[in-house]
Amino acid sequence: MVITFPNILTLLRICAVPFFAISVWYGHAAEACILFAAAGITDLLDGWIARRFNQKSTLGAILDPAADKLLMTTAFVLLAFPREASVIRIPAWVAILAISRDFLISLVALLAYERLDPSKFMPSWLGKTTTFLEILAISLALLFNYLGPRPWYRFLVPWVFYLIAVMVVASGVHYFFRATHTAEAA
Repeated sequence: MVITFPNILTLLRICAVPFFAISVWYGHAAEACILFAAAGITDLLDGWIARRFNQKSTLGAILDPAADKLLMTTAFVLLAFPREASVIRIPAWVAILAISRDFLISLVALLAYERLDPSKFMPSWLGKTTTFLEILAISLALLFNYLGPRPWYRFLVPWVFYLIAVMVVASGVHYFFRATHTAEAA
Protein backbone atom coordinates (compact mmCIF):
# COMPACT_ATOMS: atom_id res chain seq x y z
CA MET A 1 0.00 0.00 0.00
CA VAL A 2 1.41 3.33 -1.10
CA ILE A 3 0.54 6.48 0.83
CA THR A 4 0.69 9.47 -1.50
CA PHE A 5 0.04 13.14 -0.81
CA PRO A 6 -3.42 12.90 -2.46
CA ASN A 7 -4.20 9.96 -0.15
CA ILE A 8 -3.17 12.05 2.86
CA LEU A 9 -5.54 14.82 1.71
CA THR A 10 -8.32 12.25 1.37
CA LEU A 11 -7.61 10.88 4.84
CA LEU A 12 -7.77 14.43 6.22
CA ARG A 13 -11.17 14.82 4.55
CA ILE A 14 -12.36 11.62 6.23
CA CYS A 15 -11.02 12.84 9.59
CA ALA A 16 -12.90 16.14 9.14
CA VAL A 17 -16.30 14.42 8.83
CA PRO A 18 -16.90 14.00 12.60
CA PHE A 19 -16.00 17.67 13.19
CA PHE A 20 -18.33 18.71 10.38
CA ALA A 21 -21.09 16.56 11.90
CA ILE A 22 -20.55 18.06 15.36
CA SER A 23 -20.67 21.58 13.89
CA VAL A 24 -23.94 20.91 12.09
CA TRP A 25 -25.50 19.09 15.05
CA TYR A 26 -24.74 21.88 17.50
CA GLY A 27 -25.74 24.67 15.11
CA HIS A 28 -22.27 26.08 14.51
CA ALA A 29 -23.13 27.13 10.98
CA ALA A 30 -19.94 29.08 10.24
CA GLU A 31 -17.71 26.18 11.26
CA ALA A 32 -19.85 23.73 9.29
CA CYS A 33 -19.55 25.95 6.18
CA ILE A 34 -15.78 26.23 6.58
CA LEU A 35 -15.30 22.48 7.08
CA PHE A 36 -17.52 21.63 4.11
CA ALA A 37 -15.66 24.12 1.91
CA ALA A 38 -12.30 22.78 3.09
CA ALA A 39 -13.43 19.23 2.31
CA GLY A 40 -14.43 20.34 -1.18
CA ILE A 41 -11.08 22.01 -1.75
CA THR A 42 -9.15 18.92 -0.61
CA ASP A 43 -11.33 16.80 -2.91
CA LEU A 44 -10.40 18.99 -5.87
CA LEU A 45 -6.75 19.11 -4.84
CA ASP A 46 -6.26 15.39 -4.28
CA GLY A 47 -7.63 14.56 -7.73
CA TRP A 48 -5.62 17.28 -9.44
CA ILE A 49 -2.37 16.34 -7.68
CA ALA A 50 -2.90 12.64 -8.39
CA ARG A 51 -3.36 13.31 -12.12
CA ARG A 52 -0.80 16.11 -12.48
CA PHE A 53 2.03 14.40 -10.60
CA ASN A 54 1.17 10.81 -11.51
CA GLN A 55 0.28 9.87 -7.93
CA LYS A 56 -2.78 7.78 -8.71
CA SER A 57 -3.10 4.72 -6.52
CA THR A 58 -5.48 1.84 -5.88
CA LEU A 59 -5.88 3.07 -2.31
CA GLY A 60 -6.81 6.53 -3.58
CA ALA A 61 -9.31 5.06 -6.04
CA ILE A 62 -11.08 3.43 -3.09
CA LEU A 63 -10.62 6.14 -0.43
CA ASP A 64 -11.65 9.16 -2.51
CA PRO A 65 -15.19 8.05 -3.39
CA ALA A 66 -15.59 6.58 0.12
CA ALA A 67 -14.65 9.95 1.64
CA ASP A 68 -17.09 11.73 -0.67
CA LYS A 69 -19.94 9.35 0.18
CA LEU A 70 -19.21 9.62 3.91
CA LEU A 71 -19.28 13.43 3.84
CA MET A 72 -22.35 13.65 1.60
CA THR A 73 -24.31 11.07 3.60
CA THR A 74 -23.44 12.81 6.86
CA ALA A 75 -24.51 16.17 5.43
CA PHE A 76 -27.78 14.83 4.02
CA VAL A 77 -28.73 13.07 7.25
CA LEU A 78 -27.90 15.97 9.55
CA LEU A 79 -29.36 18.69 7.32
CA ALA A 80 -32.60 16.70 6.97
CA PHE A 81 -32.90 16.22 10.73
CA PRO A 82 -35.58 18.48 12.25
CA ARG A 83 -33.94 21.25 14.27
CA GLU A 84 -35.30 24.53 15.55
CA ALA A 85 -32.08 26.38 14.73
CA SER A 86 -32.21 25.38 11.05
CA VAL A 87 -33.42 28.00 8.63
CA ILE A 88 -33.17 25.53 5.76
CA ARG A 89 -33.58 21.80 6.08
CA ILE A 90 -33.07 19.35 3.27
CA PRO A 91 -36.37 17.50 2.93
CA ALA A 92 -36.08 13.97 4.34
CA TRP A 93 -37.39 12.45 1.10
CA VAL A 94 -34.59 14.15 -0.88
CA ALA A 95 -31.98 12.92 1.60
CA ILE A 96 -33.40 9.39 1.44
CA LEU A 97 -33.35 9.39 -2.37
CA ALA A 98 -29.76 10.67 -2.52
CA ILE A 99 -28.44 8.29 0.14
CA SER A 100 -30.28 5.31 -1.38
CA ARG A 101 -28.86 6.04 -4.81
CA ASP A 102 -25.32 6.31 -3.43
CA PHE A 103 -25.77 3.11 -1.42
CA LEU A 104 -27.03 1.17 -4.45
CA ILE A 105 -24.22 2.49 -6.65
CA SER A 106 -21.65 1.54 -4.01
CA LEU A 107 -23.20 -1.91 -3.63
CA VAL A 108 -23.17 -2.55 -7.38
CA ALA A 109 -19.57 -1.32 -7.60
CA LEU A 110 -18.56 -3.61 -4.74
CA LEU A 111 -20.32 -6.64 -6.21
CA ALA A 112 -18.93 -5.99 -9.70
CA TYR A 113 -15.39 -5.09 -8.59
CA GLU A 114 -13.90 -8.50 -9.36
CA ARG A 115 -15.79 -8.89 -12.62
CA LEU A 116 -15.47 -5.44 -14.17
CA ASP A 117 -12.44 -3.25 -14.67
CA PRO A 118 -13.24 -0.07 -12.69
CA SER A 119 -11.18 2.04 -15.11
CA LYS A 120 -13.69 1.19 -17.86
CA PHE A 121 -16.62 2.44 -15.79
CA MET A 122 -15.88 6.07 -15.13
CA PRO A 123 -18.55 8.45 -13.76
CA SER A 124 -20.88 9.84 -16.40
CA TRP A 125 -21.61 13.52 -16.98
CA LEU A 126 -25.08 12.91 -15.50
CA GLY A 127 -23.58 11.42 -12.33
CA LYS A 128 -21.06 14.24 -12.04
CA THR A 129 -23.77 16.85 -12.59
CA THR A 130 -25.94 15.22 -9.94
CA THR A 131 -23.06 15.18 -7.45
CA PHE A 132 -22.31 18.83 -8.23
CA LEU A 133 -25.96 19.77 -7.64
CA GLU A 134 -26.03 17.79 -4.39
CA ILE A 135 -22.94 19.64 -3.20
CA LEU A 136 -24.51 22.92 -4.27
CA ALA A 137 -27.73 22.15 -2.34
CA ILE A 138 -25.79 21.18 0.78
CA SER A 139 -23.63 24.29 0.43
CA LEU A 140 -26.71 26.50 0.06
CA ALA A 141 -28.39 24.90 3.08
CA LEU A 142 -25.24 25.43 5.15
CA LEU A 143 -24.80 29.01 3.92
CA PHE A 144 -28.47 29.95 4.38
CA ASN A 145 -28.39 28.49 7.90
CA TYR A 146 -25.37 30.67 8.58
CA LEU A 147 -26.90 33.83 7.07
CA GLY A 148 -30.26 33.41 8.80
CA PRO A 149 -33.79 33.76 7.42
CA ARG A 150 -34.41 35.66 4.20
CA PRO A 151 -37.84 35.96 2.55
CA TRP A 152 -36.67 34.83 -0.89
CA TYR A 153 -35.46 31.44 0.40
CA ARG A 154 -38.97 30.03 0.27
CA PHE A 155 -39.11 30.66 -3.50
CA LEU A 156 -35.66 29.37 -4.47
CA VAL A 157 -34.98 26.51 -2.08
CA PRO A 158 -37.85 24.13 -2.94
CA TRP A 159 -36.90 24.20 -6.63
CA VAL A 160 -33.31 23.30 -5.82
CA PHE A 161 -34.51 20.23 -3.92
CA TYR A 162 -36.93 19.16 -6.67
CA LEU A 163 -34.10 19.46 -9.18
CA ILE A 164 -31.86 17.34 -6.94
CA ALA A 165 -34.55 14.66 -6.67
CA VAL A 166 -35.05 14.51 -10.45
CA MET A 167 -31.30 14.33 -11.06
CA VAL A 168 -30.79 11.65 -8.39
CA VAL A 169 -33.46 9.43 -9.94
CA ALA A 170 -32.27 10.08 -13.51
CA SER A 171 -28.61 9.43 -12.71
CA GLY A 172 -29.53 6.33 -10.68
CA VAL A 173 -31.50 4.87 -13.59
CA HIS A 174 -28.70 5.86 -15.98
CA TYR A 175 -26.10 4.23 -13.76
CA PHE A 176 -28.18 1.03 -13.58
CA PHE A 177 -28.45 0.81 -17.39
CA ARG A 178 -24.73 1.55 -17.83
CA ALA A 179 -23.79 -1.09 -15.27
CA THR A 180 -26.10 -3.65 -16.90
CA HIS A 181 -24.72 -2.89 -20.36
CA THR A 182 -21.10 -3.00 -19.14
CA ALA A 183 -21.70 -6.31 -17.33
CA GLU A 184 -23.29 -7.87 -20.41
CA ALA A 185 -20.38 -6.73 -22.60
CA ALA A 186 -17.77 -8.18 -20.19
